[in-house]
Amino acid sequence: MTSAHVSLRHYTHTDLSKIRHTLLDVHADAYAARMTEPFVQRFPWFVDHWGGKPGFSCVIVYDSDGTAIGFTYGAPAETGREWWREYVDLTSADISTFAVSELMLRAEWRGRGLGQQLHKALLGVRDEALAVLTVDTKRPKLQALYDSWGYRKVGEQQPFPDSPKYAVMLLDLKAEN
Repeated sequence: MTSAHVSLRHYTHTDLSKIRHTLLDVHADAYAARMTEPFVQRFPWFVDHWGGKPGFSCVIVYDSDGTAIGFTYGAPAETGREWWREYVDLTSADISTFAVSELMLRAEWRGRGLGQQLHKALLGVRDEALAVLTVDTKRPKLQALYDSWGYRKVGEQQPFPDSPKYAVMLLDLKAEN
């Protein structure tokens, strides 16, 4: 199937109770081989954490049968709490940032350009100047994909003792428009 047979739907934090189970199902499928890892098992907490933010935005992609096949979500960074600032020296007056927390697709739907469609749908309606995300440093092909979308690696961090080490990647959204 191609992306012509899918539909994208936007959601906000007020929709979390309606979409939470969908996010958990897609995650369980996308991470089936890693579901025994404690960090991966904490995904429901992350859904609730991000989904509880007033600026939470989520885009879910559905196939022609209405089955969720992937999603992306995030929320605006809180002013003064930009955890990535230690990696860059920004002189811009506008450092408003949207943090992309997750982007995942069921395995059989990967490699079809849907990730980029989801990403564009999520960020295309944002007013922030920057977007930030993290990528497991053991996934260089995924990091290269984000590079091709305009992100640049600005540092590395391990936010939790049981999490992977992540490449911190930044995108200038104003340059994209």
